[in-house]
Amino acid sequence: MNFKNVFRWHLPFLLLLGLFSLRAVAADTLLILGDSLSAGYRLPVANSWPTLLSEKWQQDPSQPKVVNASISGDTTAQGLARLPALLKQHQPRWVMIELGANDGLRGFPTQDIQQTLGKIITLVKQADAQPFLMQIRLPPNYGRRYGEAFYDLYPALAKQYDIPLIPFFMEQVAIKPQWMQDDGLHPNRDAQAFIAGWMSERLLPLVKHES
Repeated sequence: MNFKNVFRWHLPFLLLLGLFSLRAVAADTLLILGDSLSAGYRLPVANSWPTLLSEKWQQDPSQPKVVNASISGDTTAQGLARLPALLKQHQPRWVMIELGANDGLRGFPTQDIQQTLGKIITLVKQADAQPFLMQIRLPPNYGRRYGEAFYDLYPALAKQYDIPLIPFFMEQVAIKPQWMQDDGLHPNRDAQAFIAGWMSERLLPLVKHES
């Protein structure tokens, strides 16, 4: 038997197999597309909850890699604009969308917010990734009518696109003044470990289910 010929015949297959293996490794990534609530506003990056979540998951090689692409101040439109490059660069298997708070705080029309979030979800799906959407709630001083319309757009989107809706972690944090920054909007350093653990409990069943 001529082993050189055998190797030559099988080389394309081996290269293809290696490419798929590398793609599978790259695909096991959770991308977090968010704003200041996930960017660690006024905190060192090392203390933000996504970094703590990443460190927690790194202890188990079977857990996904976490890439935090959150930027403080981002609106849904800004997140949408950044998304194609992020999908190309990281090729995530899952994308957790935590956006909309800045749109709501600026009083943007809820139908526009819903439409833009829908475009984000569609882009994620077109990239063969699984989107997760986080519920967002505005502070009560923004008015009941607008606040309810804003809140309701999230479950509507989750139902429309048949994707998981993750509860809003700030509802667990804002009730504890010792976990809030002095602006009354952002969690402080003391809250980050709690958020990381709370998010891990809700995300792990989703990423394991999709494995």
